[in-house]
Amino acid sequence: MIRVLLVDDQPLLRSGFRALLDLEDDIVVVAEASDGEQGLALVREHLPDIVLIDIRMPVLDGIEATRRIAADPALAGVHVVILTNYGLDEYVYDALRAGAAGFLVKDIVPEDFLHAVRVAARGDALLAPSITRKLIDRYVTRPPGAGTGAGLEELTNREREAVALVAQGLSNEQIADHMVISPLTAKTHVNRAMTKLRCRDRAQLVVLAYESGLVAPHTS
Repeated sequence: MIRVLLVDDQPLLRSGFRALLDLEDDIVVVAEASDGEQGLALVREHLPDIVLIDIRMPVLDGIEATRRIAADPALAGVHVVILTNYGLDEYVYDALRAGAAGFLVKDIVPEDFLHAVRVAARGDALLAPSITRKLIDRYVTRPPGAGTGAGLEELTNREREAVALVAQGLSNEQIADHMVISPLTAKTHVNRAMTKLRCRDRAQLVVLAYESGLVAPHTS
């Protein structure tokens, strides 16, 4: 059962998302919150698998709430998915850097919304190749920052290759096909890279890959 917490200051939107989720046999909404501070308290109380959180809210916004969740070892199993009305803007990139597993635009169709919740619950990033390219084009086409490559020297060549493919938006199955290995081996390479680079999830791995210069923007 996938446990979901909804955090949004618009009651109508929360009700709409909850109505969709409540119809699914494998998903349960454990609580709702109207601001980030209340949401953070409920995350600690319920330990959900997924937090769907609005990026702009009163009291505590979604980015800071995400940062606090990501920094708390007790919440390591919680995956944050940012909800936004604004598409790909600088706030979304800040949220990914803060530790979000991905983001969804609020006008998403119901089928894609439910699929996204299940993808995030598996620990996969909600970053399709087209979104990854836009992210790179708009926010990661600057020179690597000082210190952003820390830990890269610990990666094996195969782990580096796997990270580069993750940064292009490929799934474990696609990485396996590209590297001519099994999906389980591909997943192992990705997981080891995340551990060595101290990334919570694939979304942070994508950001680090481009900011460190491991992958150049023109290669996606």
